[in-house]
Amino acid sequence: MRTKLTMYEAIKGIDDDDHQWREKKDIESALQISRSSFPPDKERLVSLDVFRGLTVALMILVDDVGGIVPAINHSPWDGLTLADFVMPFFLFIVGVSLAFAYKNLSCRFAATRKALMRSLKLLLLGLFLQGGFIHGLNNLTYGIDVDKIRFMGILQRIAIAYLVAALCEIWLKGSHNVSSELSMIKKYRFHWVVAFVITTIYLSLLYGLYVPDWEYQISSEDQGSSTFLNLKVKCGVRGHTGPGCNAVGMIDRMFLGIQHLYRKPVYARTMFKFSKQWAITSRRSFLVSSAF
Repeated sequence: MRTKLTMYEAIKGIDDDDHQWREKKDIESALQISRSSFPPDKERLVSLDVFRGLTVALMILVDDVGGIVPAINHSPWDGLTLADFVMPFFLFIVGVSLAFAYKNLSCRFAATRKALMRSLKLLLLGLFLQGGFIHGLNNLTYGIDVDKIRFMGILQRIAIAYLVAALCEIWLKGSHNVSSELSMIKKYRFHWVVAFVITTIYLSLLYGLYVPDWEYQISSEDQGSSTFLNLKVKCGVRGHTGPGCNAVGMIDRMFLGIQHLYRKPVYARTMFKFSKQWAITSRRSFLVSSAF
C-alpha cells in the first residue's frame, strides 16, 4: 500500500508540474497576444524635444527682452540677430517631426487628409492671432476688419511650408531602406527636385521681375487730428533686394493687396521716416504761410 501511494504521489507531482507549466505557457501566450493587439509605444527623439524647448525659451527671450536690448531683436532688413533664428528653428523642428510621423504609412490618402486638416487649422489660427481680430489691447476692442485683415502671418507661412513638406514626405519618398549615403539620396531624390524647382522659381522671380514705382499711404497724428500722407517709392529697377523695391513685395502687393500686408513694414519704419517728417514739416509750414 505504501509503495502504491508513493508511486501515486510521484505521478501526481509530475501531472501538477505539467499543469503548472501549461498554465504558464498559456499566460505567456495571452500576454503576447495582448501586447501585439496594441500599437507599440512611439519612441520620442529626446534631442528634438530638448531643441523644441530651447527654441520656445529663445522665442520668449527675444519677445520680452528684444525691446530693451536691440542687439538681439529682429534685424530691420540686412543682417542676422538672435531673434532671426526662431522661425528657422521651428521650421527645422517641423521637418524632422514629419520624417518620424510619416516613417511607416498605412494609407497615404488618410495621411494626406490629416496633413490638410492640420495645415488648415494652423492657417485659421494664424488668421485669428495675426489677422487683426484684436484691434487694441488697451481698449479691448475685437472684431475682424475684412478690408484690412492680414492674410500672411508667421503661422500661415508655417502652415504652407508644413503642407508642402508633408505632401513630399507622403507621396514622393522612396520605399527602400537607407543603408548608405547614396541610398539616402536616392530615396529622397524627388525631394531634392522639388527643392530645386522652388528655389529656381524664387530666384528667377526675385532677380528677373521689373519693379515699377509705387505709392503707399501712412497716417500721422498732427495736433490731435489724423492726417494721411501719400508717399511715392521710386524703383524702376530689376533684381533689387532692398526693402522697398524687391520683387517679393511687389507680388504680395499685387495678389494680396497692400492693405492686407504687415502694418509696419521696414520701408515705412526706417527708409522713409525722414520723408515722413519732411512731409509733416512742409505741411505745417504751408499752413503757417497760408495764415499770413
